[in-house]
Amino acid sequence: MNTTRHRALTAGAAAVSAALAVAIGVRLSAYGVPLALLLACCLSCLATFSSLLFRVIDALSTTTHHCTRPGCDFRVSLTHTDAAESRRWQEIAAQHPHRSH
Repeated sequence: MNTTRHRALTAGAAAVSAALAVAIGVRLSAYGVPLALLLACCLSCLATFSSLLFRVIDALSTTTHHCTRPGCDFRVSLTHTDAAESRRWQEIAAQHPHRSH
């Protein structure tokens, strides 16, 4: 995933998180929740939603290559790499020396 797209997804995730937190705050304010508790709840929701969305974005931008030999636990995870670098690591994973058990 290129950097521009990653930045756009990150900005979108922050906007969605803020919108959800505000929506929850508005809903709670209708029940007469004190302002301090309302603010704490909104900030907690914002942090939770942001963390979840950022994890999803990172998972989408991570590629994992592993050895295809049964029982081998060689694994490499790449984040924000181009196709050539990903292919290079895929070849390394396929050709790495196997451990003897």
